[in-house]
Amino acid sequence: MTEAPVPPLQPIAAVLADVDGTLVTRAKVVTERAIDAVEKLHERGVLFAITSGRPPRGMRMLVHPLEIRGPMAAFNGGIIVQPDLTIVDERTVPADLAPAVIDAIRAHDLYPWIYRGAEWYVTDPDAPHAAHEASTVQFPPTVVPSYDGLLDRVVKIVGVSDDYDKVERCEAVVRQQFGTHVSASRSQPYYLDVTHPMANKGVVVERLSHYYKIPLEQIATLGDGANDVLMFQRSGLSIAMGNASEEVQRQATCVTASNEDDGFAKAVEQFILPRAVAAPVLPQAG
Repeated sequence: MTEAPVPPLQPIAAVLADVDGTLVTRAKVVTERAIDAVEKLHERGVLFAITSGRPPRGMRMLVHPLEIRGPMAAFNGGIIVQPDLTIVDERTVPADLAPAVIDAIRAHDLYPWIYRGAEWYVTDPDAPHAAHEASTVQFPPTVVPSYDGLLDRVVKIVGVSDDYDKVERCEAVVRQQFGTHVSASRSQPYYLDVTHPMANKGVVVERLSHYYKIPLEQIATLGDGANDVLMFQRSGLSIAMGNASEEVQRQATCVTASNEDDGFAKAVEQFILPRAVAAPVLPQAG
C-alpha cells in the first residue's frame, strides 16, 4: 500500500507574540537572541506584532529594541495601537456591567483595579501586586478613593489575588454570570482580566489576518498563559512556552524552551524561519 504524501507545511507570514512570560524574561528583559530573532523576521518580510494584557504605555519599552512596525494589541485587544501609541481601535467594557463585574471580583476576595484609556486606577497604593505591576508597565497607578465616575470607558478590569484557586473560580463565575457580554481570562495565575467581549487574543489574530490580508493558517502565535489559548486556536501554528502549564502546552502545535532559556528566540529559529515568507505590503498607518 502506497503511503499518502505528507502535505507541505504552511508558510508563515506573520508572528503574534505574547509579552510577559513569552517575549521577555522574568526580569522583564528582552534578550539579545530575541532581538536577533525578530530582526531575522523583519529581514524575511514577516510581520511581527505583539499582544498583551499590559496597557499601551507598558508596551512602549519594546518598540525600539525590536523595531516594531506592526500593531500592538494592549489589554488583550481592548486597545490596538501603532508603535507611536496612536490608537487604532478601542473596545470598552459595557458601562452598565462594570460595577457588577467589580462586585463579583470583590465577592471572591480578589482586589479590583481598572484601566481607563491610558490610565491605571487603584483605590489602595499597597494593593496586591501593584508595585510589581508598576515596575512591569513602567508607570504608577493613579490612586482614587473609589471608582465612582470612572466606569464609563473602562478598557480592562483586573481581579488580583495570590490565591490562584480563587482567581480560577472567579474566572468561571464571571464567565457564567456575564456570558458573552464580557471576555474573562487569566493573564497570570494571580490576574483575572475582564475586557470587552471582542477584546481577547483570539480576536486579535482574526483582526491581524483581516487587516493585513494574511490567511489565519499563515499566522504563528507564541504564548504561555491561559489567555493565549484563544489565539492558539485561531492561528495556523501555535507555540507554547516551556514555562506554560501542561494544560496550555497541550493546546499548542509545538512547545519551546522557557522564557528564561530564550524560548521565544528558539521557537522563531526552529519553527518559524524555515517556513517564513514575506507578508503582503503593509497598509499605511492612519
